[in-house]
Amino acid sequence: MFKKILIANRGEIALRIMKTCRKMGIATVAIYSDADRQSLHVKEADEAVAIGGFTPRESYLVMDKVLDAAKKTGAEAIHPGYGFLSENHDFAQRVAEAGMVFIGPSPAAIDLLGDKTAARALAEKSHVPFAAGSTHAVASYAEVREFAENIGFPVILKAAAGGGGKGMRVVEQMDDLESALAGAQGEALTAFGDDRVFIEKYIVQPRHIEIQILADDHGTVLYFPERECSIQRRHQKVVEESPSTAITSELRQAMGEAASRLVQAAKYTNAGTLEFLLDASDKFYFMEVNTRLQVEHAVTEMVTGLDLVEQQLRIASGEKLMLTQADIVPKGHAIECRICVEDVYNDFFPDAGVISYLSLPEGEHIRNDAAIYVGYESGIHYDSMAAKLIVWGQTREEAIERVLWALDNYHLSGFNTTIPFCKFAIDSVPFRSGKYSTFFVQENWRKQVPEDMQNLIAAAAAYTRSALGNRRQPRFAETSLWAQQYK
Repeated sequence: MFKKILIANRGEIALRIMKTCRKMGIATVAIYSDADRQSLHVKEADEAVAIGGFTPRESYLVMDKVLDAAKKTGAEAIHPGYGFLSENHDFAQRVAEAGMVFIGPSPAAIDLLGDKTAARALAEKSHVPFAAGSTHAVASYAEVREFAENIGFPVILKAAAGGGGKGMRVVEQMDDLESALAGAQGEALTAFGDDRVFIEKYIVQPRHIEIQILADDHGTVLYFPERECSIQRRHQKVVEESPSTAITSELRQAMGEAASRLVQAAKYTNAGTLEFLLDASDKFYFMEVNTRLQVEHAVTEMVTGLDLVEQQLRIASGEKLMLTQADIVPKGHAIECRICVEDVYNDFFPDAGVISYLSLPEGEHIRNDAAIYVGYESGIHYDSMAAKLIVWGQTREEAIERVLWALDNYHLSGFNTTIPFCKFAIDSVPFRSGKYSTFFVQENWRKQVPEDMQNLIAAAAAYTRSALGNRRQPRFAETSLWAQQYK
């Protein structure tokens, strides 16, 4: 087992990894930007190395800075967390070339599965179902048009090299296809430096289901109880739960075995997640592989009792998984809420500020994965997620009541958060009944925003576009104030 690792990340995930390392007697090295000098992950690590800069491109995304910090401190391995360099095959390769271990899959597996068209082609060979469409990047409008005519509308265009809703366009009719292709390609180029896109049939009102896997270097592949991730805004998750109310034991087995086939075909090791869409007739379709630990890994830990970070470390050090598939049975129910710094009444617009008061809910089966504190400043340099609240219950109903209690007792002053939306979503009829889809926000939440508020939202968006066009940072606090009267 490793004696010292560097954590190439920040915030709550860095703290989460440190917690397991401390339990296992592994020393940790933190890295931090100028913006993160006072962050908790810096204080909690055994060692901390300044890498300068404020933005990710000046700090956490600079491979040379990360590798230099690891070499300087004698780290044997690097855990990338999620985001930043976690799915960068070049970084994984450079870690190996530097004589250290990348705690994740091989560079080749990251490269193969990080390209969505290559992953779809591998899914086809592995007999894993996916939505009708192309298994390669479409080269021209004529080719896109031909695919659309064959598979029928609606269709969706997606970036081949990335995710997170970037480079994605839903198209309902032929007249909009050419402009949507240009828009998707342009956004993909800006976000990922790669304008390749592919086309597939758009699954209307699906559920977003993902399967966690672990694979070691000795040929063992395990799949875990599914996570339901359908409560989303801008194609990004806000509330997750496990298990899903839509999945039977037979369907869980079918999805798990499909996930196992795909990762075995990719010669994949360590932790990973396969994302699927589930339609109204219980047919599932492969979307993509996340070649890293997921933000929502905690709900899987809560229903299995396993520490996934510990398993990652053991696999990376060459150990064999000591579990069998029969050992992995969901117990009870878990729900996670992402506490993001956003104004949910203003179209989830990013907010900013400094925490002046903080009291986190505590109690049995309540877990706070958080890097926030009184004095914590949320700005615009990093992702809006500041913390995660995770609860467990013996039944789904118990978990719902527990998380609602915890949200009511989550007291934070200084900026707007997604807590009001999480309360609304979990206490809603669709969620309580277990019958909801990725269209939850459009069908339910937006009805909560007064009609005249739409003008303010449009004005806020116009203000932001103008600010960015003038090459200055938008003042998020200003636009956020426009929604105060509706709270």
